[in-house]
Amino acid sequence: MNKLDQGLIQVYTGSSKGKTTAALGLAVRAVGHGFKVYIIQFMKGQNNAGELTGIQRLAPECRLEHFGSGHWVHKGSPSSEDIEEAEKALVRTREVMLSGQWDIIILDEIINAVWFDLIQESIVLQLLDEKPRQVELVLTGRNASQRLIEKAQLVTEMVQVKHPYELGINARKGIEY
Repeated sequence: MNKLDQGLIQVYTGSSKGKTTAALGLAVRAVGHGFKVYIIQFMKGQNNAGELTGIQRLAPECRLEHFGSGHWVHKGSPSSEDIEEAEKALVRTREVMLSGQWDIIILDEIINAVWFDLIQESIVLQLLDEKPRQVELVLTGRNASQRLIEKAQLVTEMVQVKHPYELGINARKGIEY
């Protein structure tokens, strides 16, 4: 059923804009070639309607589920709700990954979930070890650890050279969110 002979692990990380955008661009391209893509968003609540609505137009070949309280997470003091949501996202990830129904799985902001102490890196590394051969797994988020970088076959770091925030331009609907 899977279309890939060899799925890889990709990491999109760095301090600049573009990690989720790159992953969603990959999803659009893959669906255009007949692949089935499942996107699981960590740390994102109901406030990402643009992404959800856009992906729904690619259904049933592409699906998106988001997990998170929708509130800002503070490093060192995550809420119990944020931890529970991240754990639910991990459980769902494993189910989707092992189902044999999806070619590409995007774990949006999973790297941030590790950095904010919502989930343990060791559990994510174990999940990567369980990845079926034919599944492509894409991880996004700032602050990718050396261990995650070493585990991946493709790593892209988004480096900020210039950003509209520096000019006083706030995040724009449809562009940054």
